[in-house]
Amino acid sequence: MRVDEPGADPALSVLDRSLDREAVSAQQRLEFLRELTTPFLRMRTDTEPKIIEQVACDGYRRDRIELELLSGMRFRAYVLVPDQVAAPAPAVLAVHGHGYGSRQITGLLPDGGPDPDDLDGHHHFAVALARRGLLVMAPDVVGFGERRSRADRGYDTDAGNSCYRLASTLLMQGATLAGLRVVELLGVLDQLAARDDVDPDRIGIVGHSGGSMLSMIVAALDERVRASVLCGYPNTFADSIRSVRHCLCNYLPGVLTLAEQPDLLELIMPRRLFLESGERDPIFPRAGFERAAAKLAEGYAAAGVADRFGTDLHPGGHEVSGWQSFAWLERALTD
Repeated sequence: MRVDEPGADPALSVLDRSLDREAVSAQQRLEFLRELTTPFLRMRTDTEPKIIEQVACDGYRRDRIELELLSGMRFRAYVLVPDQVAAPAPAVLAVHGHGYGSRQITGLLPDGGPDPDDLDGHHHFAVALARRGLLVMAPDVVGFGERRSRADRGYDTDAGNSCYRLASTLLMQGATLAGLRVVELLGVLDQLAARDDVDPDRIGIVGHSGGSMLSMIVAALDERVRASVLCGYPNTFADSIRSVRHCLCNYLPGVLTLAEQPDLLELIMPRRLFLESGERDPIFPRAGFERAAAKLAEGYAAAGVADRFGTDLHPGGHEVSGWQSFAWLERALTD
């Protein structure tokens, strides 16, 4: 089944008609995703995480740790450890989207102070997961928050991210920012699975927006991810990435010759997958979400695992809801 695409620019439609994604195998699509990581694999390094601070919070402990998973690239992450949960516990890798980094999903402001208002689309979702008894690791994704480039911060201290500078430079070197971020997240997954207080057989992933794209790729490549919740990104490329102007970091060179987004989402099958989107999301439209969800539902049903797939089209915009997805994830990791 092919996903119907809306009318394209005439300059692009000629190439569209020449594509035959039906003939592409799942293995070829997996290999495409693996190749995104290839330029960075030689940089992988193993260092012990360093604990910077520990803070007692309401229902959990918040640890700030420092990691170096690619040579010369030190960064920080938060680990939220629920109170009174027996180890080894189920765990979640939480991946933020565009914004100011891991602090945005762990209840903090950009300066590290507490955020009492929760007004942005991430809705402190790492905290919500920890309060469900899930140990959560939330890393800073390269290009955001403290990981913006010096050049961008020097040019504009209020620059929201370094995506354009990083993505364009890496493209000129034959690599992608998505590949860099995924390699690092796979290293974070290694760190999470190696913890004494984590059950390595009960690990999930939750991403929002651009973090959802990265989570999709990580889950496709690493079968340790038992259950995935993807928020504010699941759609078709035709309805979203191609029809609405997005950050450069969303574009994967060559992907349309092999797959539409639902084809990539199917690589997670038969493991558990939940897709969440807002009815009023202006950059990942409802129609595209419904097309993608229908194709995934068909695929899971054909594989005899329809009960492992779920969706929620909530009434909000480009934001995390969690109203259905977080309870689903908790069940998936604790049953």
